[in-house]
Amino acid sequence: MDLLIDSFLSAIVLVISLDAEMVSIIGVSLKVSLSSTILASLLGIPLGFTIAFSEFIGKRMAVTVLNTLLALPTVVIGLFVYAFISRRGIFGPFDLLYTQDAIIIGQVILIIPVIAAFTIAAISRIDERYRQTARTLGANRRQSAWVVFREARFGIVAALVAAFGRVISEIGISMMLGGNIKGFTRTMTTFMALEYDKGSFVLAVALGIVLMGISFAMNLLFHFFQGRVQSQ
Repeated sequence: MDLLIDSFLSAIVLVISLDAEMVSIIGVSLKVSLSSTILASLLGIPLGFTIAFSEFIGKRMAVTVLNTLLALPTVVIGLFVYAFISRRGIFGPFDLLYTQDAIIIGQVILIIPVIAAFTIAAISRIDERYRQTARTLGANRRQSAWVVFREARFGIVAALVAAFGRVISEIGISMMLGGNIKGFTRTMTTFMALEYDKGSFVLAVALGIVLMGISFAMNLLFHFFQGRVQSQ
């Protein structure tokens, strides 16, 4: 218990003093996590919206597949991407392995199903009368889709927050594809695992505090934005 308390107090000091190594690791984590979330949103939101807004054969199966992919282990994605970007892989000549780009690729694959599935859920909760009213007023298919999208915007933003939280806290992809290289691909989670193996807890606890703080700040910002818009 004393070890935990001492580590926690020392970690607080590191956070307040903005330790250089800690700041570097946080910067890498934020860079790859934000990049993967943005790229995945460009694919996941249109995919989820198209599935939710359209009627086609196999729609239920598509939703089932997306929901199944939500539980896809990160190590499976890491192995899959590694097979393609390793020296003997199809994309080996691009030298992607053990780079930030490799981590981003793996994380994009990880959270596309998250964003798509949450987008489908958000669209599905919108009353069908919104679409019918828009069409009655003369809106075409694209305009009525925009009306539904606006009504579902908070659910879609929640999907992005959940996706960001998923990638910034994952470790399997970052370790397997990034290699935990100091100052280059070392993220908060991979460094915490390294420090645990070494039996050193202070900086790991400090990064854990920062990680929880980032997640809390993201959710706090989302709820603040949601409250401001709803009050207008």
